[in-house]
Amino acid sequence: MSYEKFAYTYDRLMNSMPYEDWLRFVKESFDRFGVKPVSIVDLGCGTGNLTIPLALQGYQMTGIDLSEDMLAVAEQKAGEQPQLVRSGAVRLFQQDLREWELGEPVDVALSFCDSLNYLLEEEDIVDAFRQTYEGLKPGGLFLFDVHTPQQLFAYAESQPFFLNEEDVAYIWTSELDEERVQIQHDLTIFVKEEGGKELFQRIDETHEQRAYALDWLEQMLREAGFREVHKAADFTWEQPTKLTERAFFIAKK
Repeated sequence: MSYEKFAYTYDRLMNSMPYEDWLRFVKESFDRFGVKPVSIVDLGCGTGNLTIPLALQGYQMTGIDLSEDMLAVAEQKAGEQPQLVRSGAVRLFQQDLREWELGEPVDVALSFCDSLNYLLEEEDIVDAFRQTYEGLKPGGLFLFDVHTPQQLFAYAESQPFFLNEEDVAYIWTSELDEERVQIQHDLTIFVKEEGGKELFQRIDETHEQRAYALDWLEQMLREAGFREVHKAADFTWEQPTKLTERAFFIAKK
C-alpha cells in the first residue's frame, strides 16, 4: 500500500478522535504544574496528529514510533508545513517505547491515544517508565493516558462494531481475555480505490491491548523514580472512578 493510501486510511478512520482535547489537556498540565517546556517527545506518535500541531505552536518536537509506515506518513505531513520545514521543529525516529533514547534529555514526554496499552507484559510497562524517567530533565513531566479495565470490558460487551460510508467501511470484532484483561481487536477494512470505479481494497488489521490497574501503574511510576504522580479521568481533572474509560497520568521527575 502506498504511504498516501495508508495515511488516508488511518487518518480517515481516526478523524473522530479527540485530538483537540489532548492538546488542551497538555497545555492545562503545563499551567497546573508550572512547566514551560521547549523540547517534547511524543512516544507512539503515529502519523503525527499531536506532534505536528504542537510543533506549529513553537515546541521542539520529537516523534517516536515503532511503525516505519506511520513515521513515513508523519514525515510527509510535516513536510507539507513550510514553517516546520524552515525551523526543523520536528524530528522522527523509529524506536521501541521500552528502550527509546535521544542522546539528550527533554522537558516533557507524552504518550496519548492509549499507546501504552499496546505493551502487553508488566515488565514492558516497567521498562517504558524507567526509560522515560531517564529521558527527562529534572522537573520534567511525563503525560500519558490508558484505557482502563472498565473500557476493555465495555468493548467486549459492545462488539461487533460496523462502519459503512461511501469511501470506507469496516467490520470490527473483539475478544477479551478476562483474566489478563487483554483484548484482541480484529478489523476488516474496505477502502474505495481512486479512479471512479466501485472497487474497494481490503485491509486486515489485528491489534492487541492490555489494561492495567491504575494503582499498580502509579506504583510503577514511583518505583521508576517519579516524585509526583497525579491521576485524572476522561479529559477532566476529576479523579478516576470505576466508570472511567480513559485515565490520565501526570508524573513529575
